[in-house]
Amino acid sequence: MTEELFSSDSYIKTFEAVVAEIDQEEKSVVLGKTAFFPGGGGQPCDLGVLNQGDNSYEVVKTARKNGRIIHLLKDDVPEVGSTVEGTIDWERRYQLMRTHTALHVMCGVIWRDYQAQVTGGNMDIDKGRLDFEFESFSAELVKEIEEKLNIEVKAGREVEVLVLPREEAFQIPGLIRTKVNLLPESLKQIRVISIKDLDIQADGGTHVANTSEIGTIRITKHKSKGRINKRIEIAIDP
Repeated sequence: MTEELFSSDSYIKTFEAVVAEIDQEEKSVVLGKTAFFPGGGGQPCDLGVLNQGDNSYEVVKTARKNGRIIHLLKDDVPEVGSTVEGTIDWERRYQLMRTHTALHVMCGVIWRDYQAQVTGGNMDIDKGRLDFEFESFSAELVKEIEEKLNIEVKAGREVEVLVLPREEAFQIPGLIRTKVNLLPESLKQIRVISIKDLDIQADGGTHVANTSEIGTIRITKHKSKGRINKRIEIAIDP
């Protein structure tokens, strides 16, 4: 099993690891440990490089495959058993961390004030969207939500990563904000993201340590996706 450094510390930018497996045809490697997030929950995967002496291997995709984290490389692959230094494309990763945390702030505000569940979502660098179960929606409500989001950002709320036994985690009210519980029964330890006094929910992605790092959240678009399904799109400014 690859040690998932990103799971406990989103701020690791470089790390050393031993190459555990290679696939010459696929041009991929599995490392003993990695800080590269493989994507999931709407968050794109990390990109970056693996360095080994004078050789540099560009990581063009990271993904989970057959229970392993694979790093797809642009050209050649290093040898099994050799040591590489991994470097995350930090600017890209940090922007994704800010965006992902902003979406959690939106989940927290909308759940707290309107008790609306999430029905879908996605994100990219500096932008994202979530769909909620709202029966009624208006431009005035959207403006109100945007103002509330930025109040929470400016409050400088701490963001904490917790890993809890499944039974304990599921005692938390509102742990699963999506309409459908996507956590498999086989998962006995649940990773939880907690924004102090605002939001707590199961999540596997990377986040900033404090909401003040997010910047300013702008709601760029809102539209109806059905009778009680409403989409809110956001952008993140510095």
